[in-house]
Amino acid sequence: MPLRFCSPRFLVFVFLISAIPIAYIISEERAVPATHVFHYHSAGFFRECAKWDDQGRRFLVSFLEGGVGEIRVPDDYAPGPGDVVLKEVTVVKDFDLAGNSSLGIAVDRLRNRLLVVVADLLGNRYSGLAAYDLSSWKRLFLTRLSGPSDEKSFADDVAIDADGNAYVTDAKASKIWKVGADGEFLSIIRNPLFTPKQWYKTLVALNGIVFHPDGYLIVVHTFSGNLFKIDLAKGYEVKLIEVVGGSLVFGDGLDLISPTKLVVAGNPSGRLVESSDGWETASVVAKFKGPIHRLSTAATVKDGKVYLNHLVGMGYPKKTHALVEAVF
Repeated sequence: MPLRFCSPRFLVFVFLISAIPIAYIISEERAVPATHVFHYHSAGFFRECAKWDDQGRRFLVSFLEGGVGEIRVPDDYAPGPGDVVLKEVTVVKDFDLAGNSSLGIAVDRLRNRLLVVVADLLGNRYSGLAAYDLSSWKRLFLTRLSGPSDEKSFADDVAIDADGNAYVTDAKASKIWKVGADGEFLSIIRNPLFTPKQWYKTLVALNGIVFHPDGYLIVVHTFSGNLFKIDLAKGYEVKLIEVVGGSLVFGDGLDLISPTKLVVAGNPSGRLVESSDGWETASVVAKFKGPIHRLSTAATVKDGKVYLNHLVGMGYPKKTHALVEAVF
């Protein structure tokens, strides 16, 4: 007999189907983590990016609803059973950017500032890059990258070169904006390699980006899994890095552990990629599985250990977020 909408049998069916993911999430939340986790309480459900500020002994996190918070780690903090839940404190909340999301962030310790990518999440009508003093949290500049009259764009992540120039990825239109050390808009980097032939692989484009100390950028394309090397000294020459040993599809935030080791966040939670030839080729050498239901979005290195930021916080009214140590 077919199920009728709003019939008792149909309602029971819907309840059973919806209970499966809920039961899975509860089970995952109650499980003892395999590695160390920094838990912290927050006022928001979504935290897109996190970076460790070693000098300030704090994690800095970006709010998907807009803003930046800090999570200070006490000097006497000792990881282990019964870890204290840390507290997030809002340090940036700009009313003139209300309605936009704060996304990728980068700590520029040499200039004592934090760079924050800002974008219109749903309409793709605005993208910008802001810089804030790490001591006073005064905004140093706000650079408009795109507006309503430009092509649909979505600024996503940022990296800083040795001269203080910033490079911001466009996850919508597959390009990279370059912004000078003082906030001046400099140029746009485009390349045919950034756009896959299959239309469905263009839905989320260039995403995580890092600056390599040898003078080039490494960028991941989320839906294709392609990894690119962009040589800043050769007129922004773009090469596709040949990656073997695994896929980087759904790759999100990046961070370098060393000149030859790169962490790629994104489900599965984290992948370790190594190169022995200056990132002409690379290999996926290890994977880490964290809390998949929380969605890994960014990676950062604290005291030599890799921590993965997860997008979704759990609980009410206090939301508990997780920065999970990834052991490869």
